[in-house]
Amino acid sequence: MSRIEDIAELYGRHIATPWQRTIAGAQRVIVVIYDKEMERTLRARKLAFETATRQAGHDWHEIDVSAAFAAWMAEDEYREEYFSSPEDLQLKLDEEFTRFTADRIQAVLAQPEVTQNSVVAVFGVGSLFGFASVSNLLKAVEGDIRGRLVVFFPGHIDRNNYRLLDARDGWNYMAVPITLHGEGGAI
Repeated sequence: MSRIEDIAELYGRHIATPWQRTIAGAQRVIVVIYDKEMERTLRARKLAFETATRQAGHDWHEIDVSAAFAAWMAEDEYREEYFSSPEDLQLKLDEEFTRFTADRIQAVLAQPEVTQNSVVAVFGVGSLFGFASVSNLLKAVEGDIRGRLVVFFPGHIDRNNYRLLDARDGWNYMAVPITLHGEGGAI
């Protein structure tokens, strides 16, 4: 069995446990953590996670935020100026790009077919590195989570400190981690 299948099995065990309905949005977030080198393999085998979710009796919905920056930039009327002076872009990134990406996730969370029994899977968060904080993004959407939000996270965790793409700077978040490295829900 490959490492992705091992993580999918751990995820399947977790997602099959009865869900508490009266928990806060931050507690409805599950972060599936895997080595950044496994991104392509994970995407090729994401059906294993969908299958585990459906076998547990839950709906599966997904969103890929990989192209969020390109879509956001394409909509900006000053994009050409930012290409010639990228340092001017930082102010807009912190507020506007995070909001843009959060709006895309919230649009999926708000769909009528997404219920308290649904899993919404978020792929492509590695592409946000350097543009948006995953922590701020999750804080922006956590109030809209009805079922569970599963974030596929290329990086590591050390005592609730998540490190996207193994960067030095990390963020502390109280989600349920699932990993092969002995932390959180995958011990």
